[in-house]
Amino acid sequence: MSIRFAVHNIDFELPESQKVRQWVAEVVRQRQKRVGNISYLFCDDEYMLQVNLQYLSHDTYTDIITFDYVAADLISGDILISVDRVGENARTYGVPFEQELHRVVIHGVLHLLGQGDKSPDEAAEMRRQEGEALALWEQMFHEEPIA
Repeated sequence: MSIRFAVHNIDFELPESQKVRQWVAEVVRQRQKRVGNISYLFCDDEYMLQVNLQYLSHDTYTDIITFDYVAADLISGDILISVDRVGENARTYGVPFEQELHRVVIHGVLHLLGQGDKSPDEAAEMRRQEGEALALWEQMFHEEPIA
């Protein structure tokens, strides 16, 4: 089983990809699930719009689309992320690009784990779980300065 990262027609490299793999796997493990095959594709707005139109009949830009292939406790899926939207969201919300990228990366996994975000209550719960996962990232990888 694996967590893979790919890029479609853009100049982008996921920062700290090995740490992101470890983090995603830990989020899945903490929910008593197993990592199956999770594939991330980082792309631009135009490619994301094409996918959104073709597969979801949505004529809108979005930061993430998640295709769920979960079987029982084996978490698998394809997660497409628009790097353009992540950058725009980061500017809009006044957060660093990498923080917003991590939020979107884990957002897709939370969908695979069963968390919706359509209703206001679901959206609030999604934000809470994103916050927990981002705190876990800090816990796992924050390095204390050497005194």
